[in-house]
Amino acid sequence: MPDINIHVQNADNSITTLQGPTDMGLSLMEFLKASEFDILATCGGMALCATCHVEVLKGFDTLPEITNDEYAMLDTLPNITDTSRLSCQLKLSEQMEGITVKIMGDGLA
Repeated sequence: MPDINIHVQNADNSITTLQGPTDMGLSLMEFLKASEFDILATCGGMALCATCHVEVLKGFDTLPEITNDEYAMLDTLPNITDTSRLSCQLKLSEQMEGITVKIMGDGLA
């Protein structure tokens, strides 16, 4: 499987483009942490803390459907948007080619 391009909007609105592997079973959260982005991921990817909250600025419709557990956690956040997701719940896949995300902060931790 090919690598995919993932765009991350930085705090200054500049865009960093990363190449992510789709063959390692990584979540977007794990990939962002490995790429040295400031993402807490306090619960380790269990959808229990919302510290890996991202806003999907482009490509939201290509992502898998949100689960009830993920939505319940997102719904506790003060800065939820219509395209919010927990990056720990998104496995890197070819369908995510070209998505743009903005790291939204540390949730409830």
